[in-house]
Amino acid sequence: MPKKKSLTVQRVLALLLSYVTLCIAGGVVASALFLPAVIGANNVAKAVVPSLKVEGIDFDVTSLPQKSTMYASDGTTVIASFYAQNRTVVPLKSISTYMQQAVVAREDRRFFEHSGVDVQGVLRAFVETYIKKGDTQGGSSLTQQYVKNVLMIQAREDDDPIAEYHASEDTIARKLREMLISVQMEKQYSKLEILQGYLNIAQFGSNNLYGVETAAKRYFNTTAADLNIVQSATIAAITKNPSQYDPSIEENQAEAENQRNIVLDLMLQQGFISQQEHDEARNTPLKDTLNIQPAASEVGCQAAGDAAFFCDYVSKKILNSEELGATLADRQKLLNEGGLEIYTTMDVNANSAAMNAARDTIPVNDASGFEVAIAAIKPGTGEVLGFGINRTYDATDAAKTDPTHTAINYAVDERDGGGMGWQVGSTWKPINLVAWMQQGHSINESLRTSMRYNNTDFSCSQYQGVGVWPVQNSGGGTVSPETPLQGLVRSHNTTQAAMAQQIKLCSIADAAKTLGYNNSPLGQEDVYSANSLNPPMTIGSVQASPLTMANVYATLAANGVECTPIAMKRVVDKNANELKVPSANCHQAISSEIAQTTAYALNQGVVQSGGEAATTQLDNGRKTFAKTGTNEDTYMLTGGFAPNTVAAFVAVGNAESPVSFNGKTINGQYRSSWYGMYIATPAWKEFMNTYLNAIGAPNDDSYGTPAAQYTTGGSTSTSTQQSTETEEESTQQEGTTDEEMYYEEEE
Repeated sequence: MPKKKSLTVQRVLALLLSYVTLCIAGGVVASALFLPAVIGANNVAKAVVPSLKVEGIDFDVTSLPQKSTMYASDGTTVIASFYAQNRTVVPLKSISTYMQQAVVAREDRRFFEHSGVDVQGVLRAFVETYIKKGDTQGGSSLTQQYVKNVLMIQAREDDDPIAEYHASEDTIARKLREMLISVQMEKQYSKLEILQGYLNIAQFGSNNLYGVETAAKRYFNTTAADLNIVQSATIAAITKNPSQYDPSIEENQAEAENQRNIVLDLMLQQGFISQQEHDEARNTPLKDTLNIQPAASEVGCQAAGDAAFFCDYVSKKILNSEELGATLADRQKLLNEGGLEIYTTMDVNANSAAMNAARDTIPVNDASGFEVAIAAIKPGTGEVLGFGINRTYDATDAAKTDPTHTAINYAVDERDGGGMGWQVGSTWKPINLVAWMQQGHSINESLRTSMRYNNTDFSCSQYQGVGVWPVQNSGGGTVSPETPLQGLVRSHNTTQAAMAQQIKLCSIADAAKTLGYNNSPLGQEDVYSANSLNPPMTIGSVQASPLTMANVYATLAANGVECTPIAMKRVVDKNANELKVPSANCHQAISSEIAQTTAYALNQGVVQSGGEAATTQLDNGRKTFAKTGTNEDTYMLTGGFAPNTVAAFVAVGNAESPVSFNGKTINGQYRSSWYGMYIATPAWKEFMNTYLNAIGAPNDDSYGTPAAQYTTGGSTSTSTQQSTETEEESTQQEGTTDEEMYYEEEE
């Protein structure tokens, strides 16, 4: 026993000697705390501290993990925040003098006198801990506390639990390491820079809340710059025990007020405030000063509400963009810790209109279980405006057992957080018309059609056909002769086959790719893959996301200018540097004449002349450009646009696997047979009407002027030859059908 006691005394004496040696070696810094000269120095202090590396650790305050904020296109509406630690770093000049004084009074009253290690504090801690055998006393200076916090953060970032343990363990070795680093820091940092670092790194609450700026917002709905005496004392008191002194927790408030008053007493003793200021502050009930703001119980897109699917799309774009980091881990860290300001392309009106249209069409809890997916894009810019999904966004495990919850955005490609895509049906057919004109043909040429084609008739450099393709129109049969314009108006499959027979399959694939189509939902990056490049492509047997198809229609809406869809306008890092983000790469993909002539066919033929998309007509006589589609009885689709304003695409069905609509009760209505006009088209119309009205979009009556070189020759009639032939039904070689029917609504 005596030997053990002797060893303890030796260790304690060694610790004390080390403390004193370090303190004396560091020298003494004399300073009058917060005199006018010092306050003046605050104003000229650098907004960010210089880089200092000790033992490979960066103590630059700007390297602290900071939350990233995602904004809508208006630049002010917050979509979501991302963080590992909820912190917003601010320079010392943006922190009130009262707050600076309060934390010094509470944590380290000799901060401006010592050289990183407080000799008197160490001696006091030694006496209390080892002589009086009382509670363990730390004696740590603000500089040492800053060092400890940085070491712990670095260990977490390195995923090094052992280093994190050593950074916080109650041992002599840890204290000595902190002191050594603190003395080095004091030789390179000014006191104001160290104080700035501490105020930004300290934990000021139990809810993952770090830094004085975040605390000011949380407890008082103000900024660090505007904190008064009472508010500053309240926040300064929290760091001693963040879980028990957090004033946002009602049961903590009595003790939080007591701790606040202790800080006020210390501020008075140290000459920071007058007796009158002290008394007024002490006599103010804590609860009367609070203005608690909601704490983000869920981080990121999980807390984004109706913007959650768009938020998820943006976050996936960040994680997939090499412009924002060399590795996925680098990009994830940048999002969660980089203090980014992410200005997205999401239009609040568009996203709201899309979400409402999706839920109005098929409610989230509808017994049918069908999904509605809507994507909207601004023509000529690539800017994605919003998404509509009739599901509740949920990235937690709870979504695994609740079919109404999902984190899959069925409106986008799989790599961007979407599904496997939707078979697009007859909404593909405008692509055939573009390819036809690109090969120098008129939309009014007369074509002889058939219901049986040799696949060799479609052969080209990347497709060598084998076998026979039987194809027919809705209700069977074909119409021969017929023009491409009439074939689009009536959505006849046999006419699409006749066009492809003449211009070959590769030219149609080329046109699709040029317009912005890709089939990446299938894991393929090339429209020429075997999954896509076959004759049934011409009637929409291929799969695509609604965003991809919306982009195709956007090209037609922008005089032939195609852009890669983008989700971000700009991204600014915590040092106010603009980061490179993916570009829309807008370019003239097809001629304006072809775009205008295709628009003419969609409006005058398909919508205005009793075509199969007549039900898409928008409100107030607005000139409407649209095309409907149906894949068998499993997917209903509609795509269209308002020129140079918005292009939108709607897909309805079971996004995971084909399920028949027939005989289903949807949104309280039973039908033995469902068609796009009953479900996809109303969703498209609701979105378009709501959004266009919200932004006051004018009607562009001039758009859709056909070019003479693409309309001369053949009959220009667009009348329907048979009332039952305004939709198509085809039997593909693989045994699937593509059907789109326009019937008078059943009574």
